Amino acid sequence: MRLVFDTSVMAAAIRNNIGASQRLLRATLERQGSIDLPVSVPLLIEYEAVMTRAEHLTASRLSVADVGVLLDAVAAVAEPVRLAFLWRPALPDADDDMVLEVAVNGQADAIVTFNRRDFAAAEEQFAIAVLSPGAAVKQLEKTS
Repeated sequence: MRLVFDTSVMAAAIRNNIGASQRLLRATLERQGSIDLPVSVPLLIEYEAVMTRAEHLTASRLSVADVGVLLDAVAAVAEPVRLAFLWRPALPDADDDMVLEVAVNGQADAIVTFNRRDFAAAEEQFAIAVLSPGAAVKQLEKTS
């Protein structure tokens, strides 16, 4: 399953060791199941910018260097996506447009986010499912 993780999912993955976001990230890194993770350079930079905020570092007990190592691992298993087409503005938040562009250009099956409402246009215009982390875990369990 081709999943694009919203930045909030990546932040949640480092903040909560037992949550659905953490399970998705671990499964991706350990190549368990059938998760393909399309990413772009701008999206990886956004992940880093958000995940290295003081509140996330404090909650996760990680350092900036730790986050860098984690994102290097993500980049190593992710599928690079060339952003051939940009759709801006398509969503209420410009940062969400970046996630949508990776999903569309990377032919993702779903965007995984806590902010499903703001991604409603993705489902309607591009036929890309928008799933919560918990729903994505359940869907992966069905296919395993």
